[in-house]
Amino acid sequence: MGFSPLPTRMKQFANTIWGRIVLAFVIGFTLTWAMSEVAFLILKDSSDHVPQRVELAIPAGAAERVAAGEAPPSIPADMVFVVGDTLVVKNEDSVSHQLGPVWVPPGATASLALDQANNYAYACTFLPSQYMGLDVRSRVTTKTRLQALLLAGPPMAALIAIYSFVIFPLRPSQAAGNTAAQLQKSLES
Repeated sequence: MGFSPLPTRMKQFANTIWGRIVLAFVIGFTLTWAMSEVAFLILKDSSDHVPQRVELAIPAGAAERVAAGEAPPSIPADMVFVVGDTLVVKNEDSVSHQLGPVWVPPGATASLALDQANNYAYACTFLPSQYMGLDVRSRVTTKTRLQALLLAGPPMAALIAIYSFVIFPLRPSQAAGNTAAQLQKSLES
């Protein structure tokens, strides 16, 4: 009994039905992982961070600017957060201001815990539009990246397996011989 080199044995295994399926799953999960990581790196933005405390200062004279229809220069109309961030509103104006459920008297600070992912449109007294958009997003963690791989990997592997049988069909003698040989081996053991 001679020793057959590993590449030949792998080639023989790849020419069986189960070999094709296993190979397709390895290729499918590898491709899915690579595409997922490339997409993550391309789409990653600065808003994906560890939860932190974000301070928003309402400048002095904001009420007069809003009454004149002007926006205070230091206040954005929309802000992006991640779940777990805390928005701290510091009122440096001489008038009380409101941002949604937060009421901030002159010279005081108030905080808003952002515990749920959602797009909020809060009533706001320090912007001319009278509302402020807060976009609270879920953080992308290792767990969510692994979930993406587990959700996309099996369908990709199944498609690769199906197409491998369409593009490179097993010869009937191979398929029948492999199945019979596998059956014989399982009966002997």
